[in-house]
Amino acid sequence: MDRNGRGRPGTVVDVTPQETPSRDAADGPWHCRLHVVSGKGGTGKTTAAGALAVALATGGRRVLLTEVEGRQQIAQLFDTPPLPYAERKVASAPGGGEVFALAIDAEEALLEYLEMFYNLRRAGRALERIGAVDFATTIAPGVRDVLLTGKVKEAVNRPDGTRPGGRAYDAVVLDAPPTGRITRFLNVSAEVAGLARMGPIRTQADSVMAVMRSEQTAVHLVTLLEEMPVQETVDGVAELRAAGLRVGGVIVNMVRTPLLADEDLARAGAGRLDVEELAAGVKAAGIAPAAGLVDALVAEAAQHARRVALERAERGEIDALGRPVYELPLVADGVDIGVIYQFAELLRMQRMVG
Repeated sequence: MDRNGRGRPGTVVDVTPQETPSRDAADGPWHCRLHVVSGKGGTGKTTAAGALAVALATGGRRVLLTEVEGRQQIAQLFDTPPLPYAERKVASAPGGGEVFALAIDAEEALLEYLEMFYNLRRAGRALERIGAVDFATTIAPGVRDVLLTGKVKEAVNRPDGTRPGGRAYDAVVLDAPPTGRITRFLNVSAEVAGLARMGPIRTQADSVMAVMRSEQTAVHLVTLLEEMPVQETVDGVAELRAAGLRVGGVIVNMVRTPLLADEDLARAGAGRLDVEELAAGVKAAGIAPAAGLVDALVAEAAQHARRVALERAERGEIDALGRPVYELPLVADGVDIGVIYQFAELLRMQRMVG
């Protein structure tokens, strides 16, 4: 971050494996209607998605937080009962805002689709009873993704004449699949091209892509300052750009503040710490400076210095992507609803949302 606590855009580096320019979303604050949040498993993408939803709702807005992986992580995050296939309020935001949540189920989405467009919900229930719905979505995963993303698209575009702006929600946040699958999940037109070149499935896929590739959508990636998550983030950005999907910001989660000043880190990494000074500091703390204790502290300081150097190198990889970077700190005692509100405020302070 810069000295004002804002995300750093960094230098734009074109890693798109196409000749066309990157279609990255403009730098924040993000005024999109659909915020897709992805990240390698274990990076805390659901936590980041929940915090972003609360941040967007702050000031009196209504936001829908959705998930598509069937793991009920939103319910766990907000400490509520498991979510049904129905939108339910899970949190209030400062200034009168509201966060609703929805766990999208492919089978329920198909039944809703049949009812909405063909008035065939009873026929859909019959298909469900004989297992045809599950069979169809299993042998053709692209169809499942069309159904899931189609429900997200419907929520983004749903009209409501009683609300400012004429939409049911001011923004929708999607807790999406991990980075290894995010491009295929969002790029539904390509996924169903071999299955349906025309007809309702193809029409639905194309209408989904009209939203996913529009100016109202941004894909944000969550990472840790570790080699594998960062590499997945770099690869994910390249794949999203190649597919014409707009990359938003990068949220670096579980950030740890160095415990030593830069000069001490350099000495610790090089094995040049002043052992006598360290022993004096231990003694001043009221602890007997036994040789074994001092040696253990020297080894721990060296390990800390190596970790800080690695994290700074990985941060350089993230900065080189040319996207705004936002930071959320490591929370030693785990994430609860109070932490979600704190993270939401941090994202607002860093101007991820307006």
